[in-house]
Amino acid sequence: MLPPQRVSYGRTRRRRAHHALTEITGTQCPITFVPKQHHRAAESGYVRPGLRIRVPKLGIGVEERGS
Repeated sequence: MLPPQRVSYGRTRRRRAHHALTEITGTQCPITFVPKQHHRAAESGYVRPGLRIRVPKLGIGVEERGS
């Protein structure tokens, strides 16, 4: 089945005007000052004040032991 009428160039462009990608914004971890994304755990396990995440299997939030 075919569409009833061809979509015009302007209508197509207006629809695609909202498809642009946005740049990923980042901040610094206040503990280690390493860049991190918003709402993501840093390597130190810091997410927000009062919330720290520990995942020993991935090495997140675990203090490194000197060899």
